[in-house]
Formats: sequence, C-alpha cells, structure tokens
Amino acid sequence: MKFVDEVMIRVEAGDGGDGCVSFRREKYIPFGGPDGGDGGDGGGIDLLADAELNTLADYRFTRRFQAERGRNGMGGNRTGRSGADLTIVVPVGTVAYDADTDELIGDLIEPGQRLRVARGGFHGLGNTRYKSSTNRAPRQFKPGTPGEARNLRLELKVIADVGLLGMPNAGKSTLIRTVSAARPKVADYPFTTLHPNLGVVRVGPLKSFVMADVPGLIAGAAEGAGLGIQFLRHLSRTRLLLHLVDVSPCSDSGDPVRDVGVILGELAKYSAELAGRERWLVLNKRDLVPAEQRAARVAEIVAALGWTGPAFEISAAKGEGTEALMQAVMERLEERRRAEAVATKQRAIPAAPPGDETDDVQQDA
Repeated sequence: MKFVDEVMIRVEAGDGGDGCVSFRREKYIPFGGPDGGDGGDGGGIDLLADAELNTLADYRFTRRFQAERGRNGMGGNRTGRSGADLTIVVPVGTVAYDADTDELIGDLIEPGQRLRVARGGFHGLGNTRYKSSTNRAPRQFKPGTPGEARNLRLELKVIADVGLLGMPNAGKSTLIRTVSAARPKVADYPFTTLHPNLGVVRVGPLKSFVMADVPGLIAGAAEGAGLGIQFLRHLSRTRLLLHLVDVSPCSDSGDPVRDVGVILGELAKYSAELAGRERWLVLNKRDLVPAEQRAARVAEIVAALGWTGPAFEISAAKGEGTEALMQAVMERLEERRRAEAVATKQRAIPAAPPGDETDDVQQDA
C-alpha cells in the first residue's frame, strides 16, 4: 500500500434532533396537556489509533465524514433516538490539526487512544418541558443545535526511539536491513528510499528499540530540492539521532565534512529543537577505505568537524561494528529512560506546604 503521511479531511458531526409540539388526545380526556418529547443528540466523530495501520492512504480519496443526525422528538413523550457516533481509524502517531486555524487538536500516541474531533449537536426540547401552572398548553419548543464541522489536517509521525540521518547513499537503509528484520529497498543510486521505514532492533532478551530510516537530505532540501524536508517530521519523536556519513573515497560528494554541514543546515531550517537533539556520528563504509589509511581518514574527519561526542566506525554492508553500535545505543536509551522515570517520580511528589519550615523554626526557638 502507498505510504501517505499527510491528508486533509472534513468532519461534520450530526445535528441534534428538534423537540416536538404535541398534545395528548384521548377519548374522555378533553384537555390532556402537552406530551411532546425531546429530540436525540447528534452523533460525534472520533479518531481511534490502531497499531495495525501504518499509513493514511485510506483517506486520500474518502475525505468527507458525516455522523448521524439525532431523530426528532415525537408525541406521547417519546424521545428521539440519538445519532450514532462515527469512528475514523488512523495509525498510531497521527497528529490532528484544525486546517483553518492551524490549532493542534490532539496527538494519538497509544494504541486504542480516542480523540473527539467533532462534537454532536445537543438535543432540542419538546413542549412538555415548558408546561407550568400558568401555561397549561405551551406551544414552545427548542430545535436541536447544529453539530461541529471542521476541516482537519492529519499528519503521521512515526514513533521510533532512534532516527537515521544522512545524505542519500550514506547507507541508512543498509544499516537498518543489517540490524533488524526490516527490508527496505537498497540500490546504488540516490533516493532509493522514498518513504520512512521502521525496524525493531533486538540486542538481547527483553531488550529492543525501534529505528526509523527516512529519505536522505541534500543541499537546498528546505527549498524543495530532492524530496524536501517533509520527512523530517518522522524524526521528531526520536530520543537519539544517528548521523551516517560516507567516508569512502568514492562517495557521491567526496567531502564528508561538507556533507555533515549540509545536513546540519537543513536540520536547523526545519526545526531548531531537532537540530539540538542528541546526535551520534556514525562513519560508514569503512571497508572501502584501505586498512592502512583508515585510522588517519577517521581522525582527519573527526578533527575537521571538531566532534566531541560519540563516534563509531562501521561497515553496514558487512555488519562490521554494527553490534557494538547497537549495544551502545541500547545502553544510552535505557539510561535516558531511567532518568526520565526519576524525573517523573520527583514531579509526582507533592511539595511541602510553605508554612511547614516556618513552623519548625518557631518550635526550635
């Protein structure tokens, strides 16, 4: 199925049913009084996150969704039936925006999570509601309110722990094929990868993480060159970025330092937050560098970049150095998770009331 990560749809919740004006008419009961029932509520529209889906392709052509209207009230104090709610199933990681105001409505990050995007109209009131001691035969009623209607922009941001970043042909797809069961297309030409690929990397019993491979970036991607930078949204949820650099003498540009600068520039144009995220340098295709020149080549690149963070030498095609890299990534992710758990626990502990310290001082005095 074609990968689609952004669609525009229109949702229209159901209107509330109108109240009824009716009077009881039976034999031997000349003045039965009002018996008009209320209308039913209009149906609402929800988004439901489904872990089995991985694309928004189903909504490329079906773009209008309308929930059922509430039925009108009837005589005999009969209430109209409420309209059925409508559920739109989307992949986990979908973000919903109001297309007209660009307002963020919600983010679906857990399987089974629901998000109400359009609320149904409230039911109208029948004339029974308006009877009183002074108004025995009311002819007033209240119509149902209209349901919400809005245009939505749905964006899919894949949920992954680690993101792969680099120029085209840097070896990102080869790496994810080597360390996981994912099988993205690999070929010797730029932009072989046209959409994000996810792979689960298992480094031991009950130890695994999700890696995301996105299409490569080139100079001018922010202005639309190549495949643009729209796929960078799929890296926004990652905790760690692996920046793959082709260090072989036969690389497309021949200048790894320049390639790193291009990637950083395009990242900064897309998002300052993403550009400042933790990033590791992964020097790929070391097997294509002569063994006697390998150490000098790596040292030259690291020195030219002024790199002080973690750096790894690998050959994704031959699997050299990939196991050590994945182990280090797993350890770093576990360290981050422990730190986040501690921070969450500390936030959950209520702070002491402001007067407690003062009371202790007064008691000591």
